[in-house]
Amino acid sequence: MRLRTVAAALCGGMLAFVMASSGAMATQAESSRSAESTGDPASIITIGDSVMLGAKWVLKKDGIGVVDALKNRQASTAPSLLRKRGASLPANVVIHLGTNGTFTAENCSDIIDAAGPTRRVFFLTISVPRKWEATNNTVIRNCVASQPGRAFVIDWNAAAAQHPKWVYSDGTHLRPAGAKGYSRMIEQAVAAAS
Repeated sequence: MRLRTVAAALCGGMLAFVMASSGAMATQAESSRSAESTGDPASIITIGDSVMLGAKWVLKKDGIGVVDALKNRQASTAPSLLRKRGASLPANVVIHLGTNGTFTAENCSDIIDAAGPTRRVFFLTISVPRKWEATNNTVIRNCVASQPGRAFVIDWNAAAAQHPKWVYSDGTHLRPAGAKGYSRMIEQAVAAAS
């Protein structure tokens, strides 16, 4: 009799543990979905060039999940970088490319396609004293306008013009204050779109 009582108590305890664990996992999954929909920094991947690289330390400190930034990176490389990540891509994809050369309409649409239909894609305009600056920014704005609800502009060009002390004398790369402003702009834009 005593053995049956102990066995019943153990079974009851294990069942309670399994149910509590299941509830915790469900709560964790809901929390994860909620984080993605509210623009939590952990639900963001950023892909960029040396401008973003200058803000990597702040982006990571602010909790951005993945910061993939590389010196001299071209816009044409972004679609394959996104495809390689596949289903592991978070809900929000932030792109800052075009500083080092042409950013075409095809690059833009390929990036949106590679991100997939369930993700939001944010494009930062560029601030670089080069002949392609205005053209690239026009392409970015037109591309985003053609994808309402899926693609968004973060106007880095306007912010850099408004805060000239955010960039070094080259007019492009970020000072520490600029890195902080840059990260804040990304987080605010993602949160506003959520």
